[in-house]
Parts: sequence; C-alpha cells; structure tokens
Amino acid sequence: MKKFIVAFILTSMSLVTNAQSQLKGTYYNAEYQIYLHLDADSCNITVPGQEIYGELTGYFSTKRDSRLWLITESERLKKNKIEITVINDYGSEDFTATLTEDDNGSITMKHLGGSTYKIVVNSKYVKIPKEIVLKKE
Repeated sequence: MKKFIVAFILTSMSLVTNAQSQLKGTYYNAEYQIYLHLDADSCNITVPGQEIYGELTGYFSTKRDSRLWLITESERLKKNKIEITVINDYGSEDFTATLTEDDNGSITMKHLGGSTYKIVVNSKYVKIPKEIVLKKE
C-alpha cells in the first residue's frame, strides 16, 4: 500500500510540473518587431535597466521603441493559457490580455480590455492589433 501511495504522489507531482512547464521563454512578432520575455509560472524576470520594478512574470519590448510594457499580474487559466495585466513603464496605461500557447509553440495574445497596446515607430504611435501571434525564438 505504501508503494501505491508513493507512486501516486510522484505521478501527481510530475503532472503538476508538466502542467506548469509551458509559456516560458522569449517570443517575437516580426511584423511589429515586438519581443515578449515570459515565465508564466515564476515571478523571476528582472527588466534590464528597470530593476526598480523588481521581479515580474515578464515584459514586452520592441526594436523600434525604448518604452516597455510590464506584466504585473498573471493567472493560469489552463495548461496553455494565462490571463495577464500589463502596464507601460510610466504607469499611465494598462490593459488585460490572454496568452495562449499554440500547438507549434507560438503564443497568441488577445487583448481583452483597457488601453490600446501601442508602440512608437518613426515618432508616431502604431496600434498593435487586438490579436497577434508571437513565435518562440
């Protein structure tokens, strides 16, 4: 009976570990040149040059704009899906979105509400669509 209980506990721990191993790494959208730095199950990402914010779930950065969007909260909804709350690095705008990992390892971000996610390109704001796909680097 002890062997059964030990085997059950080890199997359960393995399933929990597998369920939480998704949604981690650096993702990129080539069209908008957006990077997503993410670790959905740990709040251990420090934003370079922005250490004052402490450790976060992740952040968005771009090649075209020095502004950052920081993931301040995340909640796992499914094995491959989380809901996030994001603020800009000034704290003046925020939005919520879901991040869903697709079968091919890319992430689809769907804007749920709040401010429009936008970046600066050639001194003008460019709105990011409500749904974009980011591929794992």
